[in-house]
Amino acid sequence: MGLFNKIAGEFIDIIEWNDQNANELVHRFERYEHEIKMGAQLIVRPGQKAILVNEGHIADIFTPGQYKLETQNIPILSTLKGWKYGFNSPFKAEVYFLNLTEQLDRKWGTSTPVILRDADFGMVRVRAHGNYSYQVSSDSEMLSRLVGARHSFGPDDIEGQLRSKLVSSFSDAIGELKIAVLDLQSQYDEVGDFMATKLNATFKDFGLTLLGFILENVTVPEDVEKAMDQRASMGAVGDLNKFSQFQAAQALEDAANNPGMAGNMMGMMVGGGLAQGMGNILQNDQQQAQPAQTAGIACPKCATQNDPNSKFCCNCGTAMMQEQHCIKCNAVIAEGARFCSKCGSAQQSECINCGFELAAGAKFCSKCGTPQDEVS
Repeated sequence: MGLFNKIAGEFIDIIEWNDQNANELVHRFERYEHEIKMGAQLIVRPGQKAILVNEGHIADIFTPGQYKLETQNIPILSTLKGWKYGFNSPFKAEVYFLNLTEQLDRKWGTSTPVILRDADFGMVRVRAHGNYSYQVSSDSEMLSRLVGARHSFGPDDIEGQLRSKLVSSFSDAIGELKIAVLDLQSQYDEVGDFMATKLNATFKDFGLTLLGFILENVTVPEDVEKAMDQRASMGAVGDLNKFSQFQAAQALEDAANNPGMAGNMMGMMVGGGLAQGMGNILQNDQQQAQPAQTAGIACPKCATQNDPNSKFCCNCGTAMMQEQHCIKCNAVIAEGARFCSKCGSAQQSECINCGFELAAGAKFCSKCGTPQDEVS
């Protein structure tokens, strides 16, 4: 009896994986030189799945719960070789536990730039990164293709292959969607959904289910970023002519406030032809700001343009309007009038001396100089 108890004590009574961690996707239960006792307790915790394997073949699968390993509960056990010694004999089988919890925040990114053909910037090299999540889903694929006889299998054993496939899918997605570089930032969700659809089959082949995929950021070379910023600035400015006028006025104001800089700045402006351009801009701006003025009248002496209502020239002081009187009745008449509007007398006469035709109101003959006040 004592010998029987000693032998029975060597058999495993409880089969469980109680130290599960995120670094293991598949864990093989340790049974070094131990056999599984008939009637042993199998405990499968939430987020786990247990698989019994005999000689490389899956014997049975257990979802979360507590099980007593008996033939009436597990008919498949009757096929195991150990049963030729009796239904109460221990049997040998490997027990694998699968970690079904979601593997969160797994990182991916392009190790080298991906070449993108863009309508605006030509050939552009872009980089991208993000994260994804998955869980173990298939029982047979994971064990047969990846685990084999290994004691443990974790994310590090498979994610290198997954990341390579992710980068390849990103290149395909960018090429197929034909999204312009300027529009990429507004299309992250669309690109991510497209990639997730393409990647589902790949993950399934590995015995995994892709639960989430995020394209977090796409970066372009520095020169392309500058060009994008310039385009955005142009769009924000709107009217480039007004913006140029504002910049010119701002530059002149800065130069006026800094005498030491003014000379250098104006020299550069003149040398580059910029001063003339800025002067034209400011002149045009001033002309637009000033209201239209009525045409002036010229001074009879110096020809300076004066306001139409001016009585005297603003330059020389000459009277702008000189009164003209009728040569007969002395009434004020319009300048240059040929007849008096009051008495009707002709305003031109002949010189009393030489007969030369005189201008209206002339007191001396412009030809012989004879005074005309002698006219009777």
